[in-house]
Amino acid sequence: MALPSVTERLSHGEPTWFIQDKKTFVMSVDDHHGDGILGMWCAAPPGAQQEMIDQEPERFFRPPYVGGRGWLGVRLDRDVDWTEIDEIVRDAYRCIAPKKLLDQLDIAEP
Repeated sequence: MALPSVTERLSHGEPTWFIQDKKTFVMSVDDHHGDGILGMWCAAPPGAQQEMIDQEPERFFRPPYVGGRGWLGVRLDRDVDWTEIDEIVRDAYRCIAPKKLLDQLDIAEP
């Protein structure tokens, strides 16, 4: 919520974060269709999904529906490095946000 023009509301029954109340960049998931995972799905830079899954398949996964577009699934029911989660969320934001908002972010976080 600290990022420019971010809103949160339920989507498909789960907390979801939007940019300018339109574009999804992070969605939380809790046992989606019985998969047993507490986690989040988020936009990811090109190539990041496969790289992270290859490095730590117990923590990262290819989510259904959006995985084909390169989105990353992140398990939150394991040991969680919240600094890393912050970086992943910021990367997701940067993948989706329009240039005007990225410029605002760059000014706020040199």
